[in-house]
Amino acid sequence: MKSEYSDIDEYIADLKTEILANEQCANHHYNLGVALLSKGDFMGAEQAFLDAVRSSPHLAEAYVQLGGICMQRGDLQGCLHYNQEAAECRAKFPVPWGNIGFVHMQLGEPEKAVAALKKALKWDPDFVQALATLSSARLALGDVEGSIDAARRAVEKQPAFAPAWNNLSLACFEQGDFEEARACANKAVELGFDVRPEYLEDLDRACAAGAQG
Repeated sequence: MKSEYSDIDEYIADLKTEILANEQCANHHYNLGVALLSKGDFMGAEQAFLDAVRSSPHLAEAYVQLGGICMQRGDLQGCLHYNQEAAECRAKFPVPWGNIGFVHMQLGEPEKAVAALKKALKWDPDFVQALATLSSARLALGDVEGSIDAARRAVEKQPAFAPAWNNLSLACFEQGDFEEARACANKAVELGFDVRPEYLEDLDRACAAGAQG
């Protein structure tokens, strides 16, 4: 929201007035969508972003926002479609590639996820969410070392990113480094991540067995 506005409703009203004066301005539609999203008005935001891409079919950011709305309502295929549209508009835009990788993981397609995530990281090597998802994808493919490498890169860049600590814990567990796995899981919990209780129990058993051995 522009700094001169203290009230989001005032900002939205002004945007709607500007749109009435110039219905073809994609930026106004896009900004309206962002403002409506901030209020939790997903239906209104979706329509605004659709109006934005009608006015400017190559507005990649609007397709990404539409993908996010689809994800919010559990429509993985819709999310995938819109992010693919965004990537076609701007091939070097890392965000849609990261989202595409995430959706492929949700669909149980880690190989496709890795391919998309490599593109995201090619254009933004510091893309922490993509690194964390890559860690999950590598682990799903049995590449434990690759999973650990991606997760460590993520937590080095953003130490407070809890999902990466969880992924690092899972990979260390698979490697047999149970104490490190527990330390990473504790870090994830400390940062607010909902680590599976069953996994924590497995960790406790593995660490106890290691101590006895």
